[in-house]
Amino acid sequence: MTKRELIEEIGARRKSLAYREAETIVNAVFDAMTSALERGERIEIRGFGSFAVKHREARLGRNPRTGVAVTVESKRIPFFRAGKELRAGLNGAAREESSQES
Repeated sequence: MTKRELIEEIGARRKSLAYREAETIVNAVFDAMTSALERGERIEIRGFGSFAVKHREARLGRNPRTGVAVTVESKRIPFFRAGKELRAGLNGAAREESSQES
């Protein structure tokens, strides 16, 4: 699902919201999440999952084309861990599909 599809889904579920209003809501949520992660905070959405920032140390890597060793600087990366309910829903849906195919 893309950001645009998410905005359209919100608009479809809430007929009273104009497209621009749904777009503003989605952008505000993403901006708030980005700001929290930039500050190093953890975000937890019950039933969905959690977002955190992990630190990757500097390391020696290789250029895949030439094989030459290059230094990869340390960096912070976003990390998502799915919640129990989301995993159960996905795995339950996968089991239902496989049992219907048999």
